[in-house]
Amino acid sequence: MKYLLLLALTTHLFSQTIHSSVSTYVEDKTFKNSLQKYDGIAYGIGADIHIDSSAYKITYEYGDTNTKQNTRTKLTEDLRTDKIFLKYMYEFNDAFKLNVHYINILHDNIAITDGGESYAVGITYNASKSLSSNFTQFVTNYKDFTVSQSDLNIVFKKKFSNIKMKINYISKYINIDEKNINTFTKNAQSSYLTTGVKLHLHSNGYHFGTAAYLGKRAFAIMDDGFKIQHHAMEFDRTYALGVGKNISNFVLRFQYIYQRATELPPKNKNVEIQVMRLVANYKF
Repeated sequence: MKYLLLLALTTHLFSQTIHSSVSTYVEDKTFKNSLQKYDGIAYGIGADIHIDSSAYKITYEYGDTNTKQNTRTKLTEDLRTDKIFLKYMYEFNDAFKLNVHYINILHDNIAITDGGESYAVGITYNASKSLSSNFTQFVTNYKDFTVSQSDLNIVFKKKFSNIKMKINYISKYINIDEKNINTFTKNAQSSYLTTGVKLHLHSNGYHFGTAAYLGKRAFAIMDDGFKIQHHAMEFDRTYALGVGKNISNFVLRFQYIYQRATELPPKNKNVEIQVMRLVANYKF
């Protein structure tokens, strides 16, 4: 899959570029009540290239997390991760778009999900300029288990005077198929259903966004295929708040994310994760 995406990009390289962007982000994470983690930081860099009817998006992320190293956790080193995310979109016409995803956990030095790969394909239907829907099916393969995830995303857009509003309704159904007995899936449910709502407002170069996810989930793919939760944590709620500003060709955003989870192997509940995220995007 990843080679097909790269081949498609090369094929269209010299076609007419419509609009594109590059971006980078940094995340500061803190863990409260965790038996395994103290805090961490993640860095990401990527590009979003639009050429004719095709769009290509790639993000590389590096993460560094301080762990609690003792006889209970059996951890002997801090967590280091490298991940790559790819997405290809093709617009057939004004009504239909195809989206294809690939995710690779290139390196995870403490988890059995090291080397995991995810593939997905989806279709978007634009019923009108105001209403659209997308269905995407993900399959993630790890050494000891497989996760299938079905995403339904319904988008409603409306403009009030100089304010642009977008509301997303998201539903995720996750099914876990255990291939080998392992500690990661031992205390997980066989399936999960979680729902989320996002609101984004844009006016005079300013951005405001908020989101909430309710319902339990584990080993989920989030953020339109650009986040993957590959450690043994069962999340039961997520809240997010963000603000941003256009400055010439740049867009700067600050986001705050709160999550509550259970660490599955020790059944440790009420783990609180807070993330401060700064995103810089340059359009050209």
